[in-house]
Amino acid sequence: MTGGFCIVNWGAQRDVTPMVASRTPTSSHAPAGSGDRAVQARDSGPAAVPGAQEHVDVLVVGAGLSGIGAAWHLQDRCPWATIAIIEARDAIGGTWDLFRYPGIRSDSDMYTLGYRFRPWREGKAIADGPSIRSYIEDTAREAGLDRKIRLGQRLVRAEWSSADARWTVHLEVGPTRATATMTCGFLYTCTGYYDYAAGYTPDWPGVGDYRGTLVHPQQWPADLDYAGKRVVVIGSGATAVTLVPAMASGAGAAAHVTMLQRSPTYIAEQPSRDAIADVLRTVLPLRVAYAAVRWKNIARSMFYYAMARRAPRHFARGLRDKQRAALGPAFPLEPHFAPRYPPWDERLCIVPDGDLFRVLRDGRASIVTDRIARFDASGVVLESGARLDADVIVTATGLAMKILAGVTLVVDGTVVALPTTMAYKGMMVTGVPNLASAFGYTNASWTLKCDLVAEHVCRILAHMRRHRYRQVTPRRDPRVGEAPALDFSSGYVQRALPTLPVQGTRAPWKLDQHYLKDLVTLRFKRVDDPALEFA
Repeated sequence: MTGGFCIVNWGAQRDVTPMVASRTPTSSHAPAGSGDRAVQARDSGPAAVPGAQEHVDVLVVGAGLSGIGAAWHLQDRCPWATIAIIEARDAIGGTWDLFRYPGIRSDSDMYTLGYRFRPWREGKAIADGPSIRSYIEDTAREAGLDRKIRLGQRLVRAEWSSADARWTVHLEVGPTRATATMTCGFLYTCTGYYDYAAGYTPDWPGVGDYRGTLVHPQQWPADLDYAGKRVVVIGSGATAVTLVPAMASGAGAAAHVTMLQRSPTYIAEQPSRDAIADVLRTVLPLRVAYAAVRWKNIARSMFYYAMARRAPRHFARGLRDKQRAALGPAFPLEPHFAPRYPPWDERLCIVPDGDLFRVLRDGRASIVTDRIARFDASGVVLESGARLDADVIVTATGLAMKILAGVTLVVDGTVVALPTTMAYKGMMVTGVPNLASAFGYTNASWTLKCDLVAEHVCRILAHMRRHRYRQVTPRRDPRVGEAPALDFSSGYVQRALPTLPVQGTRAPWKLDQHYLKDLVTLRFKRVDDPALEFA
């Protein structure tokens, strides 16, 4: 496989045969290269060929922000382990390559969304999608990880054998979806949390009657021309508040953009540049300045989140005061900026430099709070009786959440039902050996948690190598109560909860969504947790 690495036997023979059942760890097949000698690796040649089989110590699934970060940590901290990265799409970048709608950007600052090990060098802290994609690509290239990525390879099924202490993974390769298999000692999924194939669109009455252009941001047509046209953006989340000012501004702007929301979202203005970062970069070495700004922003986000949860009325009033100042006294905040839920029950939306407020104030965009009764040929009819005619309707109605990219997991012949499992430290699940997943925060930058998970996975693999273990499995404690996986009221989360593992009511099963607690637990506490069974 081009740029990939495979285990080789000590005589430089490629390992293409299944390992014989054994309870004694052998150096060439342990999950993290547990032999006494360093495992030698080489480029494994052509892309996966149906019928051929190779073995790697760790298989990383996904070449987006979290996948490249995981692979970097593995290469840095576990140099004795052979790794490969498979990516279902034909390019790396994950979210930041998939989404191409106007104005696509981060909704977290890049000093925390960026990697701890590689400073963000661009001027804007709230960065556009192409800049983030370039950052991921540059990180992979500089570390040589691009040579370990196999594009166009989708994992569809993974089967664990306790007798062999390995996963057999089944892949669909290329546009023809040819089948291929390979094996690995440890499976590390970094596939995000949503379905890459399609977003979520409600089944509105009469939607088939609409004669204009209907588009979901996840499948944005490259040739869509909305210049001078009437546009309705349905939704009130991060995607909608990004699209509205982008489509209403600049060359090729729409004639008018209406944001149609069923219910309001909490929205906060934030500068696109970090003034403190700009100063520190001029007086401190890049890495020192980056670390200082990163910690400053971590502390700031934790402070505001704590304030929102402990004093929600005070927090909401502060947001409304800033919105009033940005929109002017004549703009009606009710009902458009009056959410019915407490702050941070759903993710807070960020608007860089107040761009959304600016186009609303200038009349280039408007906001309507109402429900859709039905579509017709020229637009939408609302429950209030009003109608919105539109040449283009954008359904920014959310994502379809999908954990592990819908991969079927089988352990010793039994299909794993994820809702019957419990998450361990938000990164493993009970009863499933040698499997970790990158899942970030809902109340802070995604990468903060993913970086910590990657470090902890490396610590587990190093522990297994030292003690010649081949398997690690979280085992459920019957004394621990259950709770929903995520305490979040967003629609995409609520729709997905029945398909997710549960969390526990106390550590290490409880997800605190708290960076400092996770920092101590994942970076410093012992890995030989009683909840983990090493074998």
